[in-house]
Amino acid sequence: MMKLLLAAHLIFAVFAVGPLVHAATTAGRGVRTGNGAATAAASRMLRIYAYVSVLVVVAGMGLMSQKEDGKKLGEFSDTWIWLSALLWLIAVGLVLGVIVPTLDKATRQIAAQESVVALTARVAASGGVVALIFLVIVVLMVYKPGA
Repeated sequence: MMKLLLAAHLIFAVFAVGPLVHAATTAGRGVRTGNGAATAAASRMLRIYAYVSVLVVVAGMGLMSQKEDGKKLGEFSDTWIWLSALLWLIAVGLVLGVIVPTLDKATRQIAAQESVVALTARVAASGGVVALIFLVIVVLMVYKPGA
């Protein structure tokens, strides 16, 4: 069961978090070029992948409860686990609370032929922060400080 959960955790990370980070880091391009279809698509993709990323956490929690040599693989009190969960929550909060609403606003403004220059930096900066957060999470998962 442990190998199945590990595979699920990794597959969900690659196929949910990977596209989430890609969409977050490239969403600013649609705003910068004034492409309403691109900003709408990026918003939809970010929303979907943010929700799907919950599967990574669920598989990780299931994996954490597995035992190897009579010892659990992890406890929520382990620094690398609770910090990863907190960082994931912050990243998803940035996506759903900052990037998606900004892209939705940009889509409306582009349709109304209004300027979206002021929104470009917010989307680009937030996307960069999301990418850095997930980079830190990967390092924590590999290095496992405190374990």
